[in-house]
Amino acid sequence: MRSFVVATAGHVDHGKSALVRALTGIEPDRWEAERRRGLTIDLGFAWTTIDVGGTEAEVAFVDVPGHERFLGNMLSGLGPAPVVCFVVAADEGWSAQSSDHRDAIAALGINRGVIAITKTDREEADVAAVTQQVRAELRRTGLAQAPVVPVSAKTGTGLEALREALGEVLAAGALPDPGGRIRLWIDRAFSIAGAGTVVTGTLTQGTVRAGDELELVTGRGRSRVAVRSVQHHEHEISVASPVSRIALALRGVAASEVTRGDVLLTPGAWWSTRAIDVRVDLDEHGDTPRLPEKVLAHLGSAAIPARVRPLGGDGSRHARLILSDETSPDLPLTRGDRLVLRVPGGQRPLTGALVLDADPPALTRRGDARRRAEALATDPGGPPDMRREVLRRGAVCIDHLRLLNLLEPAVPDGVLTVEGWLVAEERLDQWRRELRESVAADHARDPLAGGVTFGAIGAAFDLPTPALIPMIAEQDGLEQDGRRVRIRQQTKALGPAERSVATLEARLAASPFDAPDANDLAALRLGARELAAAERAGRLLRLDGAVVLLPDAPERATRILAELPQPFTTSEARQALGVTRRVAIPLLEHLDAIGGTHRIDGSHREVRSSPRHPS
Repeated sequence: MRSFVVATAGHVDHGKSALVRALTGIEPDRWEAERRRGLTIDLGFAWTTIDVGGTEAEVAFVDVPGHERFLGNMLSGLGPAPVVCFVVAADEGWSAQSSDHRDAIAALGINRGVIAITKTDREEADVAAVTQQVRAELRRTGLAQAPVVPVSAKTGTGLEALREALGEVLAAGALPDPGGRIRLWIDRAFSIAGAGTVVTGTLTQGTVRAGDELELVTGRGRSRVAVRSVQHHEHEISVASPVSRIALALRGVAASEVTRGDVLLTPGAWWSTRAIDVRVDLDEHGDTPRLPEKVLAHLGSAAIPARVRPLGGDGSRHARLILSDETSPDLPLTRGDRLVLRVPGGQRPLTGALVLDADPPALTRRGDARRRAEALATDPGGPPDMRREVLRRGAVCIDHLRLLNLLEPAVPDGVLTVEGWLVAEERLDQWRRELRESVAADHARDPLAGGVTFGAIGAAFDLPTPALIPMIAEQDGLEQDGRRVRIRQQTKALGPAERSVATLEARLAASPFDAPDANDLAALRLGARELAAAERAGRLLRLDGAVVLLPDAPERATRILAELPQPFTTSEARQALGVTRRVAIPLLEHLDAIGGTHRIDGSHREVRSSPRHPS
């Protein structure tokens, strides 16, 4: 059987609880003080069955308090609810908290519901006038076209019509995703003998089963908990599907460690953050409300302290919210979330805000806030736009986009996939131009340098991963050597070292194995940088022990050693080549490494028929 959840809303004493009681037969006021005073203080819960689209379905009601003193509790009930039953009394009409609840509904983006004109049995009731008034007050909200049903909880008049209206509204809604990731905002936590810690909330997407492991986020931190059992409307079930009110018995946490506003998540499926960029709703006059430095941000059943940093100048609708404090865990937020903002301790909502970015860029340079506001102003604020996100970042990990709920089924035009990353072609072209210019400037500054290191490239271009560097460096005129990128040498000229290297080449051409010693190299002013540059240019070969020869020395040596009786000793090789051990040992080890010779034992080698010369 399908299930749905509806929250009530409306001014105190307009008959919300009485209406829920009449529809369900269940008393929603859970506390004795509420029943004694006739005043709802905390959230109440009840349920019934209603025909939805020709099929019987279970509908749960979350009854919220209407008094201004309990605004926080009201928002905790409205926050996770997808549908609302807005209640206005026919004998009193629109009242103070009617406006507060209207503003909260608008801020949360709730656009599905039914309007119940209650207490129609009262002598003072004026259904037509109140209906007209309600229509006028709701004209700027998602409930502007919601059905209006006159009803009396006392006499039962209109209850069947209200059931039918609710059924039609619920049937018209989009089906929630049973395979979606779970984010269950907790609205109650308590302990029951035999069951242990029990939490309740509204499951808006995803599926929960007994035995599942979930991640619990509280003010104390994060932990893994196991679901011992699942209850729905006081009956134990094996599987809970959306949208439904559920109670979960948890293993691994004490009831005293959980409170309203904590959240259960699918492990590893949510990006958690403390900073979000938002678009603030306009007020009834079409102006941007001025936000104080500190606000309370209501999301789901949570009320989160937040610091406000305006982005842009006066009139900008965009701000960065820094949520909670540094000792609290980051929170699972995503693009498209709706927040209600209010002044701490205030008795009414201040405004609403739409989350545009749950992973915003750092604002470190002068003018960053203004530039960020300009970028957000062009964001339509609709469904995820993966291309826009990739273009903003230049490159982004696919798994990170999945956590941000920004991953789309198909890779858009202008975006490339590279080793688990999405890269904007436009930015790739820009990085390539900048890299070519940077490497060319480095080469012009010092022709003997070995090129620009991967680390310097990543820092200069703010690359999110070094895995992109080989792709960026794949262009004419550049080459990679290890973890460096340099100009591909079109000539073997070595600038200021040219004369010295040419002198050494002439000496080695006459005596191929007469490797210069340290004094010889110092006299030629050939240090490590000059020798490395000459080796990169293919003009010298450096072996272990600071032995420097011409690149063809291994081939010459192989031919000479092949004339010896095989196998031969190191001493025989040294005598055949006419060199000292300082040169013979590194040269023979190099021949072993490239396959020119094969070492048989500690003192004997033989020449291979086909040595592997490095390309």
